[in-house]
Amino acid sequence: MDERDLGALSSDELARYRRETIGFVFQTFRLLPDLTAIENVALPQVLSGRTEAAGETRARPLLERVGLGDRALHRPSQLSAGEQQRVALARALVNGPRILLADEPTGSLDADAAKAFLDLLDEMRAERSLTLIIATHDAELAARADREVRLRRGRIA
Repeated sequence: MDERDLGALSSDELARYRRETIGFVFQTFRLLPDLTAIENVALPQVLSGRTEAAGETRARPLLERVGLGDRALHRPSQLSAGEQQRVALARALVNGPRILLADEPTGSLDADAAKAFLDLLDEMRAERSLTLIIATHDAELAARADREVRLRRGRIA
């Protein structure tokens, strides 16, 4: 367990900690439209100082794991919402985080795509021993969690 005092870290050290420890999955995917799926997934690796080729080497197996190995060269506009969310998941995992934060990860997906994404998320959580924190208004999604914490007006209820 990491017992660093995060309050004592510089802004650069905090940025490095977030980049290496936490993955983010956003409701609206936040993929860069001019990059291919593999380039989007590799981006956190490049931002961590690795070459584009090294980043793509790490990204390719993740794209294959989320079922998009054959869509690696497609841009976000050429992918369905469910495919874009799977690219976003692969991007969130490329730096090997221990914690995955997901903000309404199924909010932009239809029911079938949402279920498939959540099943994949559960598999990836188990495979990688991730701590998964999901922010959601969806009671059905919350019911899937091991633990549910409700917030009301910014406070734990």
